[in-house]
Amino acid sequence: MRTRVLRLLRRPWTAAVAAVAVVVSVLVAMPASGAAAATCRVDYTVDAWAGGYTARVRVTNLGPSVNDWRLTWTYTGDQQVTSAWNATVTQTGASVVAVDAGWNGALSTGGTAEFGVQGTWRSADPVPDDFALNGASCGGDGGTPPTTTPPTTTPPTTAPPSTPPATTAPPSAECGDAVICSGFEDQAGPEPSGDWRLTAPDCQGTGAVAVDPAVAHGGGRSLRVDGRAGYCNHAFVTHAADLSSVGPVLYVRMWVRHTTALPASHVTFVSMPDSAQAGRALRVGGQNGALQWNRESDDATLPAQSPAGVALSRPLPTDSWQCLRFAVDTSAGHLDTWLGDEQVPGLHADGVPTQDVDQQWLARGTAPRPTALRLGWESYATGDDTLWFDDVAMGSAPIGC
Repeated sequence: MRTRVLRLLRRPWTAAVAAVAVVVSVLVAMPASGAAAATCRVDYTVDAWAGGYTARVRVTNLGPSVNDWRLTWTYTGDQQVTSAWNATVTQTGASVVAVDAGWNGALSTGGTAEFGVQGTWRSADPVPDDFALNGASCGGDGGTPPTTTPPTTTPPTTAPPSTPPATTAPPSAECGDAVICSGFEDQAGPEPSGDWRLTAPDCQGTGAVAVDPAVAHGGGRSLRVDGRAGYCNHAFVTHAADLSSVGPVLYVRMWVRHTTALPASHVTFVSMPDSAQAGRALRVGGQNGALQWNRESDDATLPAQSPAGVALSRPLPTDSWQCLRFAVDTSAGHLDTWLGDEQVPGLHADGVPTQDVDQQWLARGTAPRPTALRLGWESYATGDDTLWFDDVAMGSAPIGC
């Protein structure tokens, strides 16, 4: 016998979004008294719309510690997984297998790991209820127990989720051997210097960039950009590092603070010259009020700028420091983007075309090969903004917030 709590919440979307989204949260919990003890707990939260879904999966180990994990479940509808993050997820028929990403593989008793999946469905998308961790059912009704070695001391299974084991945390915020690691603390004057230099590809107008000693995420300095509307008013700084051999996956982490919500028109605040586009830029910015990727050579966007596509992205919150991370796979052409520790579903390209997300992006492009990092502001219509950058890092290994 097992206890399962299922909560269904319908939330309205604006009239601009054609699809109706449904958020479902299911908790597979400990069994009632007298039943076999469950070895795990799974929180499965799905955001579904007509024809598609994303799901955030949180697994808690209630048994002995493990050095790696494998979570399985079965879809009873016609869901098909198209991509995943923080885990390797494969599907055969209705059966799904999620394997840890390596850095989040060790789970002590009470430890948790989180990952996500994105997929499609046509006729039905019920929530799965047969989760098993390393072969042992999370409902406590049988299964093969995992092969593990109990820890020397067993922490309480009721440890608060706000203090997960260090092994399940996102990648470290330390730069390590990153090619770029800058908090702008080495900047002595008001103008960028050293590894950072002012640049303005094509033309330069009224936009300005300066070192700001009054506003910072960490330390005492940051980079301030006073961005102005109009294509030729842009201003950027470029780091001296040559990124042409970094990889094969290039990881970027930066803290961004801006004052004005992303406009309806297209703007850019990160620009990377791309040798796969003959030097034209791979760009991160916004449009229709949400974050987006843009490719200069053909103006392709990620996600597609349909109402359903924009709804899968996220706005960039104003008047607060935000951790923006992304990964560019220079061999396969995949892209991943995180705002904080949440992967943004609409800013994910995995090689499998998904309508309203990366269908256009994959149809027109090749694997990018960024060669430099530029930070600043460029507006292609309307959109003044003042923004700051701090604690910028880029390398060939994941860098956390």
